[in-house]
Amino acid sequence: MRRRIPSNSALQAFEAAARHGSFARAAEELALTEGAVSRQIGRLEVFLGVALFERVGNRVRLAPNGKRYAAQVREVLDRLERDSLYLMGQPIEGGSIDIAAIPTFATRWLIPRLKHFQNQHPNITVHIAERMEPFILAGSGFDAAIHFAHPAWAGMHLHHLLEEVLVPVCSPALLAEADAGISLDELPRLHRRQNPDAWQVYAQEAGIVLTNSAVGPRYDLHSMLIEAALAGLGVALVPRLYVVDELEQGRLVAPWPDGKAITKKFCLVLPEPIELSEGPLQAFAQWILHEARGLAP
Repeated sequence: MRRRIPSNSALQAFEAAARHGSFARAAEELALTEGAVSRQIGRLEVFLGVALFERVGNRVRLAPNGKRYAAQVREVLDRLERDSLYLMGQPIEGGSIDIAAIPTFATRWLIPRLKHFQNQHPNITVHIAERMEPFILAGSGFDAAIHFAHPAWAGMHLHHLLEEVLVPVCSPALLAEADAGISLDELPRLHRRQNPDAWQVYAQEAGIVLTNSAVGPRYDLHSMLIEAALAGLGVALVPRLYVVDELEQGRLVAPWPDGKAITKKFCLVLPEPIELSEGPLQAFAQWILHEARGLAP
């Protein structure tokens, strides 16, 4: 059955006129005459059987139905443009994959290593988007996810990558400014909002007394905590795997013991076994597992 959809030209003319509130400005944007825009919108109104604009003398304004329809048309056209540009950007040979990842893991661990993958597979493009929470992979538009092991991934194929062990770190300048022999309890502490009891758990594991483990500013992401520690704002309790470079460079110091407990486990989440995955995804999965094995404790 043939779809009852207005012409693309009519929709573009209507969306532009609705956005500008003017047929003349819409015509200028679309490189048309004002009369052509008016005719396109007239045909659209006939097709819909609804008046989209109210004509008041030489001026026009959106009718109530037009306001609602304009928002819907704009959303559809924006999505169509995004999808078209996405396809236009695909490599002629090779392929591409879309990966959902925890933002700090993506910026602090994955992206700095992607050059290795690119060197090995120059014809495969890797697109990365952030996802903080587990989600339904099927139908999401993603080929795989890099996330924490979680019951929500039931039915998916999980491959262990790395383990998250927390370590307190701070700027060496913060310790230099403090009195000699000052304790962790006397230093400002930084917190991750999603893990408010992390300092309390760490203190119990390390046998350190913290008078009030909840005192201090809170941040949403580990990446924010790391930047705050680098800025000398306090001591941050962060995964060691995120601050390896800063510790080696001396930009951060960790004079306190690592946490004893594994906080979370990072996994590669696939919808099917690696050997059944398409070529680009299979290559990426094999590469990231190799990278993780090389750095795993």
